[in-house]
Amino acid sequence: METANYTKVTEFVLTGLSQTREVQLVLFVIFLSFYLFILPGNILIICTIRLDPHLTSMYFLLANLAFLDIWYSSITAPKMLIDFFVERKIISFGGCIAQLFFLHFVGASEMFLLTVMAFDRYAAICRPLHYATIMNPRLCCILVALSWMGGFIHSIIQVALIVRLPFCGPNELDSYFCDITQVVRIACANTFPEELVMICSSGLISVVCFIALLMSYAFLLALLKKHSGSGEDTNRAMSTCYSHITIVVLMFGPSIYIYARPFDSFSLDKVVSVFHTIIFPLLNPIIYTLRNKEVKAAMRKLVTKYILCKEK
Repeated sequence: METANYTKVTEFVLTGLSQTREVQLVLFVIFLSFYLFILPGNILIICTIRLDPHLTSMYFLLANLAFLDIWYSSITAPKMLIDFFVERKIISFGGCIAQLFFLHFVGASEMFLLTVMAFDRYAAICRPLHYATIMNPRLCCILVALSWMGGFIHSIIQVALIVRLPFCGPNELDSYFCDITQVVRIACANTFPEELVMICSSGLISVVCFIALLMSYAFLLALLKKHSGSGEDTNRAMSTCYSHITIVVLMFGPSIYIYARPFDSFSLDKVVSVFHTIIFPLLNPIIYTLRNKEVKAAMRKLVTKYILCKEK
């Protein structure tokens, strides 16, 4: 398919979340509040973990997850907020492809990182005496790099399939951002082969990883309950596992709904997309900060130290 000769569309028009002015203003205030909470919340997590040498490798992985959350929410939120005040919401073809690339790059990297975090919990619970040796800083850096590499390869596949399609007529996307499920629908060609590859690439990976993660955490929880008499350490490990399970469900659930089915339009698509791209990144600092005593204690030390320095 010689798509370069047929591509005539140079920009896409986004329908946004609503056409009513009053509703747009309400949504602007809501999502701006979410975004302004996501940034300092995740930045505080990163600074706390970076400056506290006593936190284990699990928190190094958590800091990377917080960084990905900042990046992930920043791909769609700023433009969406600006578009609330624009009559005609437009994104260039190149801008659309860039947005699509980074969404899948960061999103897939998060999924792979969550898998790495499950391995970290396995090492901590099943091999506690050798945990520090197994999850050493070098291995953690390698695993994080592999997560990013996996996300990059996944995203390149999506982009390669999109850019070879011809776009010669309709250019309206029924969404507030660019994604493969929207762009594929308006291509001037039979996109069944590309759609099938995308479903296998995005949907199947999401389903397989989701099932594998749930099974691994179920195994770890069952193991912990057998040793429930161990006291505070066991309760803390179980609390950490529950936090991870919550993040896994909230991350993979919407992803499976969006990508593990034919790319047809459904009434819940925008609601699920908003949760997936805007609300979910907010939940990471809330879940880990409020449920983790070590992180809260480290944050209190950091804030106290900052206040004392300011007073001097």
